[in-house]
Amino acid sequence: MPALEFGTLGEPLARTQVRVRMAARALGRNDLGHAYGHVSARLDSESFLVCAPRPMGLITPDDDGTVVPINGPLPDGVLGEVRCHQQIYRRRDDVNGIVRTFLRDVMTLSTFRRTPKPRIGFAAYFAPSPPLWDDPLLLRDDAAAAALAETLGEARALVMRGNGCILTGATVEEAAVMAFYLEEAAGTELAVMATGREEASEVFSDEQARARAVSSGRIFERMWEYLTAGDPEA
Repeated sequence: MPALEFGTLGEPLARTQVRVRMAARALGRNDLGHAYGHVSARLDSESFLVCAPRPMGLITPDDDGTVVPINGPLPDGVLGEVRCHQQIYRRRDDVNGIVRTFLRDVMTLSTFRRTPKPRIGFAAYFAPSPPLWDDPLLLRDDAAAAALAETLGEARALVMRGNGCILTGATVEEAAVMAFYLEEAAGTELAVMATGREEASEVFSDEQARARAVSSGRIFERMWEYLTAGDPEA
């Protein structure tokens, strides 16, 4: 399966609808999301598609998402925190997919004001560690969403203290894969902390992390296949 099958900018809207629905359901099905959260895929330089405002695991093939302008007010019925997607797409031409979700171990770790270090391969994608948005409140205005996007910077993910996380990718599929990777990384970090011997746990060097954070070998495609197994639109 070539990476192109993940989707490209300018594809028919109906195709992007399917991809966004599948990403949302993948998160719900694999305990990477629950009643809250949303995913989106960039359509072009001016707009993106966000999933229906439903629990992601319950989105059906009939639940179309909404086209949202990158610059401009949110359309009626679109959840308020989708403004975070707007601000990130505005700043990051390399980002074509965004996941906003709640990962259990990521949130637990964030209460210590910590994010995962690159102790395992999955964590290498976020080296040296994801930035922390040190505010547990919901984002309800454009100024806060803009500040969050600035905190994200060029990173693949951002952790919101006690309030979930945001993952980015070159496609919405890749962003969903990053949710799995980040939760695995956080679970490892918590397990290391529980030993009381963190100093004995090895961390990847910058060079090792760069070498490990690859996309070749269908690494994202294989995880996507795993996450979407049994999906009604696969």
